[in-house]
Order: sequence, then structure tokens, then C-alpha cells
Amino acid sequence: MSAIASKAILVINAGSSSLKFTLFRDSGQGDPVVAVNGQISGIGTAPVFEAKDAERRPLASKAWQAGEASDRTALLRHLLDWIEERLEGATLVAAGHRVVHGGVRHAAPVLVTPAVLEELEGLVPLAPLHQPHNLAAMRALAEAHPELPQVACFDTAFHRGQPWQAGMFAIPRELTDEGVRRYGFHGLSYEYIARRLPEIAPELADGRVVVAHLGSGASMCAIHAGRSVDSTMGFTALDGLPMGTRCGAIDPGVLIYLMRQKGLDAGAIEKLLYNRSGLLGVSGVSNDMRALLESADPHAEEAVELFCFRIAKETGGLASSMGGIDALVFTAGIGERSSPVRARVGDKLAWLGVTIDEAANTANAVKISTADSRIPVYVIPTDEERMIALHTRNALAR
Repeated sequence: MSAIASKAILVINAGSSSLKFTLFRDSGQGDPVVAVNGQISGIGTAPVFEAKDAERRPLASKAWQAGEASDRTALLRHLLDWIEERLEGATLVAAGHRVVHGGVRHAAPVLVTPAVLEELEGLVPLAPLHQPHNLAAMRALAEAHPELPQVACFDTAFHRGQPWQAGMFAIPRELTDEGVRRYGFHGLSYEYIARRLPEIAPELADGRVVVAHLGSGASMCAIHAGRSVDSTMGFTALDGLPMGTRCGAIDPGVLIYLMRQKGLDAGAIEKLLYNRSGLLGVSGVSNDMRALLESADPHAEEAVELFCFRIAKETGGLASSMGGIDALVFTAGIGERSSPVRARVGDKLAWLGVTIDEAANTANAVKISTADSRIPVYVIPTDEERMIALHTRNALAR
């Protein structure tokens, strides 16, 4: 790797058994530039460290036997030591973390302190699949490198300016006042798209845009003039679209039924809705869209069809929240790479005037609608890591 500019920012996205990282070089002008990215996988079993440069060329790899480097602190020390060796005179100035839930208080990134960590710990029940691992990475990094400033960047923050109607449930007000409300998620992704779209289509800078973030976790957002107006996810990351293993929207009466008639407790229901539902639950085949599209199993076809049906349905609802729609954007893993899913959704939105250009769609072009489509349709790769790097730099400046 060539010499990094005077400053470098480490971005961390921590999961249950993996830690993805991107190292950005930052001159202080323009966007930070990717220098290295990679991951530590197999945490808790037999960890593997891999790193690549900005052109995806391998830079390093290391595997540990089961039982070696068994805790995150030791693994982060290895990562930091490796990074320090490659800085070539530059200074690692901060680490930015993706944090799924910021609760009621956090509408912007914050410097991590013991008090902030304690507060975010209280939000674990609202994001049990993600929040514990986000916080574990912060604690481990603080132990491995206590002098390094850390910044928490929240997936909920982008949605905090939504109209009050989009944030409320029809429940007793005292519960709302306690924080039982709709938060919305994938905000870092939507914020990046809102920032990028005017560069691609300047006429949409003040427009009404529905963005579909479709991946293993999936949601949609109504963005008007660059601001979140409504979203499909609510109190937790379970709501809205069916996902890889998560159910999406479900009648609360189903949960009462499962408790009373099936004897399921809270833990069993949580496991069912987070880990055994969604595309996996409907298909009985896989939570991977590629596998479902290749499968001859009719249940796999049903899972794909349900997914696309719900995307089209939610598009109509989000358009209503804005009083219309000027464009549709697909992003994230499935949204960026699955032309069959985009084609199906486009067909279901023909009533809106959406017409998909088959050749452009198959080629994963930036604009995949035909010239006469009343609603233009775009495919824009998201970059949550870049948003975290920008937020981290700005938080340090503040």
C-alpha cells in the first residue's frame, strides 16, 4: 500500500462471529479514500484475518487454531498492530463504529465514553442481533488501544427527523413517552444514497424518492429532498419487509397465539422471528436469494414472490407518505446485484408507470428504466463505511 495521507480512520462493523473493517486515508479535503479493507471471521471458533487493498488485491491473511486468539481484544490488537505497520508515517486518529440502535437521544454520531456505552447497552433488547456485538467491539478496542478516540454512528439517526405520525404507534401515550416508537434502521445506507443521488440525477435533489435497501436485512425508506420521511422498519429491525431469516411485519395477535397455544416464551419467539423466519422460513431451502432463484422447489419460488410482492406494496405506502414518487432506487446486496428481483418489482409497479429496461437491468446499469418510464429507476451501490468515516472525521472536528 502506498503511503497513507497524514491521517487514517478505521471503520468497524462488528457482527456475532465476524468483524469487518475498512481503513480510510484522510487528507482532510474531500471524501476519505479507502486504503485497506478486510475482515476477521470465525470469532469464537477458529478466527481468520484477511486484508485487501482498494483494488481488492490480497495483502495479508492469518488463521488461528481453535482456542487461539479466542477473544475480540486479542484479535483487535493483531489488527491494530498490522495497521500500524502499514501507516508509513501517518497517524491513526480514530475508529468509527456502525451501531444499529441509537434510541431516542442520539440523532447524530457521538464520541464513545463509558456513559455512552452504558446508555447503548440499555438498547440491546431493541436490536439483540446486532447491538451486543457493536458494543463488544468498542470495549475490546478501548482495552487494546485506550488512547484511540472512538465514534458511534447510528443506523437510526437519519430517521430522527421524520414527521411525528411516522414515529408513533397507536398505544397508550406513556409507552410512547418511554421510547416505544418507530425508529427506522439502515439509516447510514439511506444517508449515503441521499448524498449520492443528486450527483447522479441532479433533478432529484428535491424530489420524492423511495429507496429499497435489499439484503439479508431489508427495509425501505421514503426520502423527500434528502430527508427521511417514512420507513418500513419500526421499533426493532424485525418490522417491514421479509428478510433473510427475519419475519418482517406480522400481526401481533400471532405472537399472543404462539404464547397461549404453543407455549412459546419470549426467548423462543425471539429465535423464531429473528432466526427461523423470512426467506428461510417460507422456503425451507435457504436465506440466500441466489439459492432461491436457482432452486426448483416451489416453496423457494413462493419466498421470492412474497419478497417482491411486499417491496411493491411498501413502495405504494411510502409514496403516499410523500404525496407522490419521483424515482425508485435499489441498493444493498440483493438490490444491487439481483436483476430478477428488480424486474419482478418493476412489473408489479407498472401501475405507477414503471417500465424496466431488460438489457440495462441485466447489466446492473445505474439507470435501469426505459426512456419512457414515468418513474425513473436507479441502482446505486451503498457505502455505509464511507458515511461512518465522514461522520467520524466530523465528530472529531466538533
